[in-house]
Amino acid sequence: MTQAQTKLVRIVTAGSVDDGKSTLIGRILHDSKALMSDQVDALSNARYSRAEEGDLDLSFVTDGLESEREQGITIDVAYRYFATPQSSFIVIDAPGHEQYTRNMVTGASNADVAIVLVDASRLHQGALKVQTRRHATIAHLLGLKVVYAVNKMDLVNWSQKVFQEVEESLKRLSRSLGITNPAIVPINARSGDNVVSPSSAAPWYQGASLLHVLQSQGEGTDLRDLRFRFPIQRVMRVDGHKLEAQRGYAGRIASGHVAVGDEVFVGPHRRPTRISRIETYDQSLDQAEAGQSVTLYTEDDVDAARGDLLTSGEATYANRVTADLCWLDDQAWDPRRRYIVQQGTASITSRIESVLHIRDMRDLSAVRGDQALKLNDIALVQLQTQTPILADLFQDNPKTGAFILIDPDTNQTAAAGMIRGVA
Repeated sequence: MTQAQTKLVRIVTAGSVDDGKSTLIGRILHDSKALMSDQVDALSNARYSRAEEGDLDLSFVTDGLESEREQGITIDVAYRYFATPQSSFIVIDAPGHEQYTRNMVTGASNADVAIVLVDASRLHQGALKVQTRRHATIAHLLGLKVVYAVNKMDLVNWSQKVFQEVEESLKRLSRSLGITNPAIVPINARSGDNVVSPSSAAPWYQGASLLHVLQSQGEGTDLRDLRFRFPIQRVMRVDGHKLEAQRGYAGRIASGHVAVGDEVFVGPHRRPTRISRIETYDQSLDQAEAGQSVTLYTEDDVDAARGDLLTSGEATYANRVTADLCWLDDQAWDPRRRYIVQQGTASITSRIESVLHIRDMRDLSAVRGDQALKLNDIALVQLQTQTPILADLFQDNPKTGAFILIDPDTNQTAAAGMIRGVA
């Protein structure tokens, strides 16, 4: 398989603070020969290193901020790239601390697969931490494939009994989330045991190494295969001084594909028209697809503005939707407050009509939603918007089925949302 044919897999690391996420990424990059010699030299001379003498603190590969290295935790989201003959990978190192859950959500929203790490040495009879449960829940809600890595097995002497206790807890967690047959891999990220290559440290484990498991994961949703969605960023007027001036609609195709002559529909009123021209900054195209930034021209001079969408035949708009929310604001939800739904290029005034339930992170049960939403809560809500929004379900289209809520008074991102249904 050539490099051009390799599949691209986007991976995010998740799990509780200090479970070894950054070290794992550093180990994968190091053992996959993805680090340059000067990077290795920099690791050897790094300040604040917690590695034993002669070893490299591989967590510093992604923890680039001074405060991250000093505190020994990940704060910001970091991206790294590596490749094997079978696959190309973009690895997203997300923070595990509760305070930075919003950064984890940001990283996970760009991923296909989540590696949820668990520190085998810090659990009592396999009991999982709340943040581990929260991250696994967020990954599942975002539609990611979940792979569990049971780290620091050396600190429990590669005990099969300890691994089996953690494994059973992870299987229970997966069943409660609806994850079937999850891969659960014992590893030691610091030494590299069972990370890139199989290890003899655990003769009782007959499964594949973590990297092999990751290579076996399929690519994420191909946005080109979904229905055509085009959020308008800007309206262009060509030869505006002439009577025959024509409007063009500039933006980035969110999903699907479009060709000259295709019928499209404008906004919630669904006015039909056809594409007459497709242009980029330097050429004309016969067709375009998801990810391309283009200007589309229509046969009719339709009334459309920034925030409107051009869509293919099937599209549902609604003023009320049900949605999963991850609350990201330090300020709790105020039922009297209105929030701005940012969906693509559209900004629409909205309010949370009701909280249907909040997940209890101790056992993932759904509890009554009559209390206020606060930082890191995950809830199912009913949302009312002032004008109709495109109600693509997140599981059908992760690009247009997602949105954020913005507090208009502070301009803070209050929540990340995923549309689950029309209310």
